[in-house]
This record gives sequence, C-alpha cells and structure tokens, in this order.
Amino acid sequence: MNATAIVGQLNETSPKSKARLAGGLLLITVVAGGFAQGFLAGRLIVSGDATATATNILAHQSLYRLAFAIYLIEMACQITMTMVFYDLLKPVSKSASILAATFGLIGCTIKTLSRLFFFAPLLVLRGAHYLSVFDPKQLQALALLFLRVNYTAETIAMIFFGLYALVKGYLVFRSTFLPRVLGVLSAVGGLGWLIYLYEPLALRLQSYIVGAGVIGSLVSVTWLLVYGVDEPRWKEQANLAKASIWQ
Repeated sequence: MNATAIVGQLNETSPKSKARLAGGLLLITVVAGGFAQGFLAGRLIVSGDATATATNILAHQSLYRLAFAIYLIEMACQITMTMVFYDLLKPVSKSASILAATFGLIGCTIKTLSRLFFFAPLLVLRGAHYLSVFDPKQLQALALLFLRVNYTAETIAMIFFGLYALVKGYLVFRSTFLPRVLGVLSAVGGLGWLIYLYEPLALRLQSYIVGAGVIGSLVSVTWLLVYGVDEPRWKEQANLAKASIWQ
C-alpha cells in the first residue's frame, strides 16, 4: 500500500476514530519507550563504566536486541501518531499543523537514526576479526562512546519534540473539539523538553520533566480513547477552515 492510499484512507476515517487512533498510538509510544529505557536498556547500561556496560550487553544480548526492537516500534508509532495529529488538527490551522508535524518528524528522524548508535555496541563487542587491531578495553570504550552518541542525539530530538508539543498545544487550545486543558498540558510538557537546550539543568530537573510529560500524555490518552473528539464541532471548524483564506 503506497503513501497516497494511506492518506486517502486516513481522510475517509471519522474524526473520532482518528482521535482514538492517535490516543492508542500515543499510549504505545509512551509504554514502549518507557519499557525499553527503564526495564531493558537502563538495566544493562552503567553510566561511565565501559567494562560493566560491555559485560552486561554481552551477557544479555537477547534483552539488548529486544530493547532495540521495541525502540523501533516506539518510533514507528510516534511517526504515525504525528501524521494522525496533523490530520486531526488541520482544521484549526493548516499552516500551524504542518509546522507541528515538521518539528515532530524531524525529532523522530533524529531519534530513529540515534538507535543505530544504540545497536552499534553489539557489533563492536562481539569480537569480529576486523576489530582485532583493538584491545578489549578500547572496544569497551568505543561501545560506550556509541551509547553516548545515541544519548546526545536523543537529547537533540527532545528539543524538536518540545517545539512539536508547544505548537500542538496551541492548536489543541484553539480547537473547539478538544478540551483546552489538553493543550495546556501539551505546552507544559513541551516547555519541559526544551530545557534540554541546556543539558546540565535538564539533568537536574529530569524527574520533573519526565513526570510532567508522562502525566500530560496519560491524560491525553485517556481523553482520546474514551471520548475522542466532538465530531459536530470538528466538522464545523473544518467547514469554516475550507471557507477561510487564512490557512
């Protein structure tokens, strides 16, 4: 199925179904990312300790590969969710919805590419013959370097997700078919992710930033899955958007 067919099917889907699809994808994104980071990768990677990290990865290769696979599922869901939200919020402002989707997709692209560096330690530590020029300590240090690059790229992606959440929050707040509180929560979460522009401060406030983001996401998921959107108001705003030249 090509992209045109997917877009066509999305256009034929009811607004309430789109909202519930977006909520389901958001739920999978949050759960998958949290599980891969907190329960898999987070248990294997020891910050600043190349030897311990390498030992853990080699001893639990299947878990490490599982974390990588779940990360990819997370990103597939997040990319799809971004496009569904674009279509859902387009009646509020097409130009602002395009801007939000652009920020979101840039963040997704960076984060997806960063996962190549997450997978790289497996290639380095498994002892391929062409790596025999390096001693074990050097290979362990190289593996930890790749993980650091993965983290740094992920941090950059967070900044774009913050911009995405801010614009999306503005669109939700202006919409007549979703509660304004969801827009406020999205904007607050976006401001939190933007703190990663200065990483030392973000590390100090990390628990608050993540907490605000998770709470906002779970509230949004609950509303979208249970209530969706107010279809009559969505259609009314969509008709007004078609009649307006300011898009």
